[in-house]
Amino acid sequence: MTSILPPLNLPPYPFKISDDGNGQLSLFDEIRKKTIILTPEEWVRQHFVQYLIKQKNYPRSLIRLEGGLKLNGLQKRTDIVVFNSVGERILIVECKAPSVTIDQKTFDQVARYNMVHKVSLLAVSNGLQHYYCIIDQQKREYKFIEDLPAYSKPV
Repeated sequence: MTSILPPLNLPPYPFKISDDGNGQLSLFDEIRKKTIILTPEEWVRQHFVQYLIKQKNYPRSLIRLEGGLKLNGLQKRTDIVVFNSVGERILIVECKAPSVTIDQKTFDQVARYNMVHKVSLLAVSNGLQHYYCIIDQQKREYKFIEDLPAYSKPV
């Protein structure tokens, strides 16, 4: 069980995890309101969602997981999209398994997704390392920041 559930560089949360008896772990997803198979990437996604809600005060009702988008005619999925109170996208989070190194390819992926979403705040995490970036759409510039702003402090 510990190989699929490694400790992360995020606070621990009391998830509802079940085992089917054959070693297949599942977790109840509070956002999607269903039980899902627990992969290493999902472990990171679930922790990051709880971090957004509990530490950064992002409203649970404004978070969408694995939302679809069309990019160059191809169907893609964003891991986490957060909206503001008027329904505008404000944050995209790309989650990777802890074993995946975050590199330029990862940033390129989230940047491509942002060509569709056009948000001002991006995050990338493998559960161990987290990167945050503010995007200025008008100037076509970005700047890395140390910490993710709280929901009450929009970019």
